[in-house]
Amino acid sequence: METFAQSLTSGVLTGALYAMIGIGLTVVFGVMRIINLAHGEMVMLGMFGAFWGQALWKLDPFLSLVLWVPLMFLGGMLLYRLLLRKIIPGGELNTLLYTAGLSLLIANLALFFWTGDYRTINLSYGQEPVRPFGISIAVPLAVAFVVALAITGALWLFLSRTDMGRAIRATSQNGEAAILMGVDVERVAMITFGLGTALAGAAGVLLAPSLYLYPTVGELLIVKCFVIVVLGGLGSVPGAIAGGILLGVVESLGAVYVSSTYKDGIGFVLFLAVLLYRPSGLFGVGK
Repeated sequence: METFAQSLTSGVLTGALYAMIGIGLTVVFGVMRIINLAHGEMVMLGMFGAFWGQALWKLDPFLSLVLWVPLMFLGGMLLYRLLLRKIIPGGELNTLLYTAGLSLLIANLALFFWTGDYRTINLSYGQEPVRPFGISIAVPLAVAFVVALAITGALWLFLSRTDMGRAIRATSQNGEAAILMGVDVERVAMITFGLGTALAGAAGVLLAPSLYLYPTVGELLIVKCFVIVVLGGLGSVPGAIAGGILLGVVESLGAVYVSSTYKDGIGFVLFLAVLLYRPSGLFGVGK
C-alpha cells in the first residue's frame, strides 16, 4: 500500500508538469488549428534556459521563470509574425511539415552549440526529500508542482476574466463569428502562439531540475504531448490537464509494477487504446 501511495503521488506531481506541456499545444491548436511539432523543442529551450541561468548567473531555476517566460512569449510571437503567418493559409499539411522542419532546425542548432552531452541541475535544497505521511517527495518536484498549479490558475483567470482571454476563447469556438464581432483574429493568433510557447518554456524550466537535459529531449516530450492531448481530447484545456496527470500516474505505476524499462511504452499503449476505442479522447465529446 505504501508503494502504491508513493507511486501515485509521484505520478500526480509529474503529471501536472506534463499537463503544462499539453496545455500549450492545446491552446495553439484550439485557436489556430495547427499542430506545432516544434513544441517539444520549445520545452527543451526552457530546460536549457534554466540550466544556463544557474550555470552562468547562479540563478535558481524556479526564479528564472520570471526571465524565461516573457522571453519565450516574445520569441513565440516573433516566430509567428516572421515565419508561421505566411505558412498557415497553405493548409494544415503545410504547417505540419513546416513545424517539423523547424523542430529539426532548433534541435540541431542546440546540438551544434551545446553538444549532445547529458546535463543535470543540482540544487542545494534538492538533496534530501520531504516525507509527508511517510511518502518521499523530491523538493524540486514538489516546488515545480506548486508553481505549475499557480501558472495554470493564472492561465484560467486570463482566459476567463480578461478581454484578450475572451477573444481567444471566441476565436477558438468560431473564428468567423469572432471576426464578425470585431475580434482581431490575426492579433489573437500571434498572442496565442506566444502564450503556447511561453507555457512550453515554463514547463521546461519546471521539469529541468528533475530530468536529464540534452538537445534532442524534445523528441520524447512532443510524443508525450501527443499522448496527453489525445487522452484529454484535442483542443480541450481541462482535458489536457486530466490527460497529463493520467499519463504521469500510468507511467509511475507502470515503472513500479511492470518495469521501469517499459515506463514510456506503457503510456504509448494507453495512447493507442484510446485512439482505437475513443478517438475523441477520454474527456472529449464523442461523435
